[in-house]
Amino acid sequence: MNILVELRARFRQALAGLVDDPAGLLDLIRPAQDARFGDYQANVAMPLAKQLGKAPRDVAAEIVQRLEVSDLCDPPEVAGPGFINLRLRDDWLASQLSGALLDPRLGVATVDQPATFVLDYSSPNVAKPMHVGHIRSTVIGDSLSRILRFLGHRVISDNHLGDWGTQFGMIIYGYKHFRDDEAFARAPVQELSRLYKLVSQLVDYQQIRRTLPDLRARVVQREQTLAEQQSLYDSADPAEQKRLAKRLRSLQSQVSEARAEVAAAEQKLAAVEQSPLLSPLALAHPEIGTAVLQETAKLHADDPENVRLWHDFLPACRDEIQRLYTRLDIHFDYEYGESFYHQRLGDVVTQFRDRGLARVSEGAVCVFLDGFDAPMIIQKSDGAYLYATTDLATIDFRMQNFQPDAIFYVVDHRQKEHFDKLFAAARLWGYDRVDLRHISFGTVLGEDGKPYKTRAGDTVGLEGLLDEAVRRAYAVVAANDDGKPDGPELDDTQRRHIAEVVGHAAIKYADLCQNRTSDYEFSYDKMVALEGNTATYMQYSYARTQSIFAKGDVDVTALRAEAAKAWGSAPNASRSEAENPIHLDHPTERALGLQVLRLSEAIGEAVVDYRPNLLTGYLFDLAKRFSEFYQQCKVLKAESEPQRLSRLLLCDLAGRAIRLGLELLGIRTVEKM
Repeated sequence: MNILVELRARFRQALAGLVDDPAGLLDLIRPAQDARFGDYQANVAMPLAKQLGKAPRDVAAEIVQRLEVSDLCDPPEVAGPGFINLRLRDDWLASQLSGALLDPRLGVATVDQPATFVLDYSSPNVAKPMHVGHIRSTVIGDSLSRILRFLGHRVISDNHLGDWGTQFGMIIYGYKHFRDDEAFARAPVQELSRLYKLVSQLVDYQQIRRTLPDLRARVVQREQTLAEQQSLYDSADPAEQKRLAKRLRSLQSQVSEARAEVAAAEQKLAAVEQSPLLSPLALAHPEIGTAVLQETAKLHADDPENVRLWHDFLPACRDEIQRLYTRLDIHFDYEYGESFYHQRLGDVVTQFRDRGLARVSEGAVCVFLDGFDAPMIIQKSDGAYLYATTDLATIDFRMQNFQPDAIFYVVDHRQKEHFDKLFAAARLWGYDRVDLRHISFGTVLGEDGKPYKTRAGDTVGLEGLLDEAVRRAYAVVAANDDGKPDGPELDDTQRRHIAEVVGHAAIKYADLCQNRTSDYEFSYDKMVALEGNTATYMQYSYARTQSIFAKGDVDVTALRAEAAKAWGSAPNASRSEAENPIHLDHPTERALGLQVLRLSEAIGEAVVDYRPNLLTGYLFDLAKRFSEFYQQCKVLKAESEPQRLSRLLLCDLAGRAIRLGLELLGIRTVEKM
């Protein structure tokens, strides 16, 4: 049962007749921040009192009089200016916990109205090794897919791979002119990545050479404008200076930006011109940008050589990506890359033009959308298509084949404008009944506050990231095992298996525990710590529950079944607290039991705005409640057999809740640490 949902339903009934639509007030019923004031708190009386023109405490008292919660709660209390405090009955909590003993879902119900979701996430470019920037889309998308499926929805996960377009024009040009055959035979993906970077750098160089004079001229022009404005400011009276100050600051900022742009361009030029390797290549390939576009066009036109090369490159690239997905336990229902939609792009443009939704502007086919300064281009003047065209074809395919209620794109926040335009165009096209949503996320930062890179300035490869996390996890696991009072319990094979699970989990959890829309600072040390909000702490808490059963030689599955059978066979009318196998006599027992039952709330809250960090927050609180219980309550050496049984069952429920919550995040557990 979702306790919060149930309480809100009871309040909805109590508020009927006092307000026409209580929906906005129900969000003010939340778990209490301080256990001294109960388990839940309703702050509905204060805003309602303003509507009714009454004193808040009087309104709160009237709500309490109407409220039917005696089967769940102790008598509600009105506190302060009109807060309604609710404390769940201990016997009701114990009853709910006992009812969950044999439930693999631990009381989490499926939704009443399942929907169909298409989740688009990860989506790397296949000819380049995956890097740290891919981790957020991959693990956020995977966790949302798992959570939505668990709730009973139909989920279609689609990895929209970047396996087409200009990047392959660059790679094909690089392969034809700069390849190292030995390197390609040894490690094809790394060689293709090198070629892509090399060609990209040379293309940028030639582009900068052409545009640098204009950039410099812009600096001169802005400096002249600033000087003129500064002269006017200097000769003006104080009142006029005040009026001119804002304009002056804006011009100063524009000059600084233009100078910085020129400096960055000059730095890129110098990097090529001063390089013994790059300088001769730049001289030998002055029209490389145009040549790359020609190679791309030939691929798109089914040129036999370029298509053959593309087919040669793809298997190794896909294998490289799949190896990382296997390590991370990431799975997709479909992997329809950009190439899958290539033959559909012309029809998209034709439909938009035939229906008057797009028109030609300066040679390009453009969709002009209300609320946007610039149009969305779906075909360039040279006939080439764009990402927007492919994304429209993708929406059309998904709607025709999957009939989804929602299509979610788990992509970083920098793509906001693209998706705003894409969704507007799709609605204009007729797809206005599907929930198109950009699930955006922030950037992974290094300790310097900049996007996370190696000391050499290169973007960190995802495989290297995982390897380092596993190495550090091994050190933590070994140190923890060596420090056990009775000596180490694990052999090296076990340590290495645990390190794999813990290391991979650390990478995932470090990302998922962040608010997805925020940037976050990457830290290996924090990720594998045994304390704090880390996967390692959660996994250690779960392993501790299992160690209790191992030390006591307890068959917890049989114990659970026997207790549930005895409880379930007793008629409801004759059940008493004494018959319930679970007792919540100690404050930490009650706190732990309540937190276990809040799993349903946490999962529900996580999908309100699709934020997995709300589930990680729940798990962190659950692990803390278990730690407090473990420290203050003897389990195997409890004072009586009923108390021992009750505490063993609480350990079981807590461990299962931790394991289930982690599974929904795509994180595995281990029995020992």
